[in-house]
Amino acid sequence: MSQPSSIPQLPLLHLTRPPQAGSLGKPPLLLLLHGIGSNERDLFSFADQLDPRLRVLSLRAPLTLGPDSFGWFEVSFRPQGNVANVEQLRDSREMLLQFIQEAVTAYDANAERIYLLGFSQGAILSLTLALTSPAVVAGVVAMSGRLPVEAFDAFGWSASKDELTGLPILVLHGTHDQVIRVQHAQNTRRLLEKLPVALTYHEFEMAHEVTPRSLALVLAWLTARLNEPRRPSQGEPIV
Repeated sequence: MSQPSSIPQLPLLHLTRPPQAGSLGKPPLLLLLHGIGSNERDLFSFADQLDPRLRVLSLRAPLTLGPDSFGWFEVSFRPQGNVANVEQLRDSREMLLQFIQEAVTAYDANAERIYLLGFSQGAILSLTLALTSPAVVAGVVAMSGRLPVEAFDAFGWSASKDELTGLPILVLHGTHDQVIRVQHAQNTRRLLEKLPVALTYHEFEMAHEVTPRSLALVLAWLTARLNEPRRPSQGEPIV
């Protein structure tokens, strides 16, 4: 069973599940990023189902929206779709990057095996960090999210093809999602297919949610990544 606890001096409050199975060297780290209006307990509900080699950290977003309700950035609802507050998204990206750097030391984790799993807003932030600082992460799961092109356009964010080459990304979305419609996921797929990342894309007959079937795919994908050699750093040969 997981044992909720946190190191309070880190930049973001969080729950943690320690590794349940021994592995040589420092443990890989998986960060769970919840959606808007939720909290760190949401995705942590399936922490015990995740690969036992992982140290799992479930983060609380920094913006307080209400009692037990938090977000990574505010959203404007427009006819063309939801638009992120790009300044807040940028700030959350920087805070998440700082958290990762400090958590690696605090939890004595493997800095070459940092994975992100985000739902909705958490997926948007996960994709943002991965595509702007790809050397920091070893893989990303984006569930029911999208690529925030408005932020990339606003700040001119980009990463070199060498940095992005082989970056594993899993994108999952529901065909009946009324919060972030599946067309946004399909557009994300088209944009990612233009990059040299290792993209896996799946649609499920579900709404804006995590189902047993979609979760099973996530669990298998993460375990497969842990069983692979680490992704080479920039300048290293790809094996």
